[in-house]
Formats: sequence, structure tokens, C-alpha cells
Amino acid sequence: MDSASTDGTLEYLRTIPEVTVIPVDPAAFNHGETRNLGWQHATEDYVFYTVQDAKPVNEFLLENLLKGFTDEGIMAVCGQQVVPHDRDKNPVEWFRPVSEPKALLYHFDSPAAFESLSPEQKKNTCAWDDVAALYRRTALEQVPFRKVVFGEDMQWAKDALLHGFSIAYQPSARVYHYHLENPDFSFKRAFTTMYFRYRNFGYIPPAPSLSFRQRLSILKTLVRSLGFDPAGWLRWYRYNLDVFDAISRAHRTFSESLLKGEAALDEAHSTYCGKPPLVKKSHESRATAG
Repeated sequence: MDSASTDGTLEYLRTIPEVTVIPVDPAAFNHGETRNLGWQHATEDYVFYTVQDAKPVNEFLLENLLKGFTDEGIMAVCGQQVVPHDRDKNPVEWFRPVSEPKALLYHFDSPAAFESLSPEQKKNTCAWDDVAALYRRTALEQVPFRKVVFGEDMQWAKDALLHGFSIAYQPSARVYHYHLENPDFSFKRAFTTMYFRYRNFGYIPPAPSLSFRQRLSILKTLVRSLGFDPAGWLRWYRYNLDVFDAISRAHRTFSESLLKGEAALDEAHSTYCGKPPLVKKSHESRATAG
């Protein structure tokens, strides 16, 4: 799927005979319908979704996703995105697993059973992620993606569970994925995430906080990760504070708007995040979907 790339993606794909490019009009692009266009062109039993700047951690990505289909009732399996230990990526976010990954399976016998969950439980249950997800094509035929500009994956997970599907999370299926954020992007990403989680699940996030101990922990992490690199410590410490400040501003904007009513929240989201937050793609990126 490609929405008018100008970074060399199309030229690169023309060198691979097995690849068929499905063009997407940028003016008509939205995350839900674009993904529907993808599975509508598929001919096999499974459809894999990712994004152009995600890279598999190893050669077993698809195999590990397929392992999640332990019975016929499971209609989709979601992997995990992690941050590699690269010096051009925020060391605080580097992937540092502390235990073996455990697969999770969700199924509800009725819509009422799902609706009985708390907003936080609904949000956690539907933490779906199309950066690495494998679907049965028949599942997408029965429950297609909605026309949304953001959060098509969390919305699909909710719709699938309400439809009676079983979905699974397989964290052993990992991809590297990272965006270097500026304060404007961090604000928009945080605000639109809060907005769609509220709209889908009624979830209202707690106010973010950053204690002295947490600030000290950030600094210790940077020292351990970067070695003796004072300039790097300072740069990434400032970066993390900037991200925190942007998320705090987003939370204040969200909370103040919601206090005025849902119409005011909708208006604020349209003003600040009328379109999903975009990032500049790396020159090494190659398009696969999304």
C-alpha cells in the first residue's frame, strides 16, 4: 500500500517482481479504509499488517505470529513493537525485557461481558497494534476496519470482541519501530490517543507526573546506556523532559476540554489533531502497509 511516496519507495519496489503496489490517494487516505483495501486484494488465508519503517527483530516474526493461532476460534494475533539499542534512539525507551513473554488470549461470551469491564480493562484488552498483526482474512471480511484517521487497530479489537471473536497477543513476535518526536508531535500523539481511548472505552487517564526519583532514574539509565557521554546524557535528558512536558500539556488540554463537555472535547481534538500526527520517514524506510 502506498500513498504517493516521494522518498524512493516506489522505485525500490519496482525492482521486486513479487510485489504489487496498491496506490492510495493521499486525499482519501485514512487508516481504516486503507487497510480494508489491503485485505480486499488478498488471496491467501492470512493477512499481515505492518508499517513501512518497522523491521522484524528476527526471521521468525511470521512464524511466531502463526503460533498464536492455537485453535480455529482465534481470528487474529498481535505482535509487539520494541525499540532497538541504537544511539540515535531514546535510550530510556530501549527494549529491556525482564521476563519471558507470555501470550494472552481474550474472548467474551457476550457483548455484555465485555461492556462489564472497567474503562481501563477495556483499554488494556484492546491494546491492539497494526505495527505487527496477523489476521484471518475471513475475520476481516466479517469485521472490517472502520473509517477512522487514527486508532483503527484498537477499534477493530473492540469490534472483534463484541462480535464474539477470540484475539491473541503474542509478544514473542517483535518488530523494531521508533519515532524521534518533537514537542508538537508528542502533544498531538498523546492528545489523540487520549481522545480515542475515551471515545472507544470511556477511559480517562490520570495526570502524568515526574518525581525527583523518576528524573534521577532517567539520568541513571542514560549513564548506563551511553557510557561516558556527557553531551549525550544532556541531549537525551532534555528530550525526555520535553516529551513529558508535551504529554502533560496534552493531558491538561484533554481534561479542560472534557470538563466543558464532549462537544468541546470534539472541537479541541479537531483543532489540534484534525489529522493524525505525522513523522518524517527515514530515507531507509520501505513501504509494506499503512
